[in-house]
Amino acid sequence: MTSAPRPEDSQLGKASAYADRYDPGLLFPLPRAPKRAEIGIAGAPPFLGADLWTAFELSWLNPRGKPQVALAHITVPCETPNIVESKSFKLYLNSFNQSVFDDAEAVQTRLRADLAEAVWRGAGRQGSVGVRVLTPAQWPQERVAPLDGLSLDRLDVECTHYTPAPELLRADASQPAVEEALVSDLLKSNCLVTGQPDWGSVRIAYTGAPIDQAGLLRYLVSFRNHHEFHEQCVERIFMDVWTRCRPTRLSVTARYTRRGGLDINPWRTSHPQQPPDNVRTARQ
Repeated sequence: MTSAPRPEDSQLGKASAYADRYDPGLLFPLPRAPKRAEIGIAGAPPFLGADLWTAFELSWLNPRGKPQVALAHITVPCETPNIVESKSFKLYLNSFNQSVFDDAEAVQTRLRADLAEAVWRGAGRQGSVGVRVLTPAQWPQERVAPLDGLSLDRLDVECTHYTPAPELLRADASQPAVEEALVSDLLKSNCLVTGQPDWGSVRIAYTGAPIDQAGLLRYLVSFRNHHEFHEQCVERIFMDVWTRCRPTRLSVTARYTRRGGLDINPWRTSHPQQPPDNVRTARQ
């Protein structure tokens, strides 16, 4: 039996030759299941959601050999069995650089097919991913705004934990339920393979007993020396808040700064709802 791909088997942290001819074989899917097992998820997870990618460095040649440039928004459902390792995604996008495509729609179709094959591989069924390719004429539609909610960063707290400390989370069940959104720009974690820092902003929206805001901020800061991919960090945050604070509804969204022309913005929710808008924070 072939073993599942591991992060250390990818091109992360290694010298790589940059292919400039289209090559979908560069995509390196990694299974979600092992890291989910670490946070108590076996089988179907107790959340919905998606990973929202933005590719800022997408280029190809038109039939006359003239370079074209675009942005791409990619939506990967969280029920896919795999994520795509980010460096392999960048190498894959670079392989479009000297390849000829008729137009942006042809590029979008190719991206959708290749990414769907990678993230749904091994599922026993073929699902889809969302892809939107935006040409320069559409770029003015892209908005930059802070995450909407009450900032936790206003709190003057003492922080002493720098690896995930879910014991800092608590909610006061003796108080009436509230509905609120809390945000922080202090999220930092580190790449699982290279150890490079990942900087992000996070929004936690919930309905339920009031969550202790100082404890929540300390908890988010406790990821500072933690090593996981973006998707895994957000799922860990969701599960810790869900099990420790027991809200009736919960949504966790993180927007990470881009690296290598890509940003990865995971979103997890306990209930069906529209995904967050593709609005970048100022740090992205």
